[in-house]
Order: sequence, then structure tokens, then C-alpha cells
Amino acid sequence: MKIFNTRLPTLSDIQQAQLTAQRQADDYLLLDFDTRQHSRFRAVTVSGEAVGIDLPRTGVLKGDDVLTNVTGELMQVIAKPQAVTKVTAADDFLLMKGAYHLGNRHVPLMFEHSAAGYALYFENDHVLAQMLENLGLHTESASVPFEPETGAYQTGHGHSHNDAHSHDDDHDNNHNHNHSHNHDDSHSQHNASIGHSNEG
Repeated sequence: MKIFNTRLPTLSDIQQAQLTAQRQADDYLLLDFDTRQHSRFRAVTVSGEAVGIDLPRTGVLKGDDVLTNVTGELMQVIAKPQAVTKVTAADDFLLMKGAYHLGNRHVPLMFEHSAAGYALYFENDHVLAQMLENLGLHTESASVPFEPETGAYQTGHGHSHNDAHSHDDDHDNNHNHNHSHNHDDSHSQHNASIGHSNEG
């Protein structure tokens, strides 16, 4: 099994041409956000080949990241569309208020600015969605490549998709997200443990 252990920061013209040929042959990885948070895992390319990923713990894999192995072979990572919650509001201030409450709970957030306006995206959580609706925001189901915002003190590189940005949030390959939710000024604790498959 091929093991890819290095992330390429830049690509030559020859490497770009190689990736184009590989995409046409479905020789690339289509991975959701949970899988991309791991530094070591086994995955299967779109064409069905099993490969291994063994990277330093340097942050989340982004859509369009390119990996290489000891023989110089390339493997591109594409962010897989996944079920998320989309948040919009009647005015920007209300959306900013929603972003504050989600950020206060350390929820990974993706931001979008399009012709239709601003929107937030987060991994599905019905308690969070209800909290936002109680604040007057609108929530709906969506399926998009999820690339949360990068932390302000982190230096990981990111790729944007439709003006959405990415988030490095690597936690030793095990992620327990503890969200505290407020309902009518009362406080209840909601523990959302995100399980991961494909972990090595």
C-alpha cells in the first residue's frame, strides 16, 4: 500500500499536469472534515485504491492539499460535500451575534460571502440549531465541502471555496467537543463527541 507522508506547499508545472491526469482517472482522495483532521489514517481513492496517510501533526488537511510519498508519487485531497447546518439572518448584526454564540462554544465555523449575502455553516447539532432559531436566525440543512475558519493564532495554509475559509483544529486525532448551550438564560451542558473512522 502506498504511504503518503509529506504535504507539498508548491507544485511545478509537471506536477500540476500529473494531478490533472490523476483527477481524470479518479486517482484522488475525497474526504470529509472529520477524516481530514487526522494525521494518520487509511483511505480509499475515488478509483478504489487503498492508500495510507502518515503526516506530522501540522493541522487539518484542506481541500486541494497535495501529498507525496518517498517515490515522488502525488495524491490530491478534495474536501467531500457533507451534511451541515447553514445559518442566515435578516441582518448582518444578527448573524454576527449568532457567530459569537457559536464561537463561544468552540464550534468549528465556515463563513460564506456570496451574492446572496453572508452565511455560517457548522456540523449538524440540533441543540445549536434550536439556540440560533431562538435568537431569531434561520437554519437549514445543506451539503457542502466543510472547511472551517482557521484560528487567528494558527499559521496553517488554507484554501477557499466560494469565499469560504478553512480552519486548522487538530486535537491529537481524538476530538471531544463540549458545547455549553444557553436556553432562556439557563445553562445546560451538551457534550458532542465526534467519532472518527479511518483512524490509524
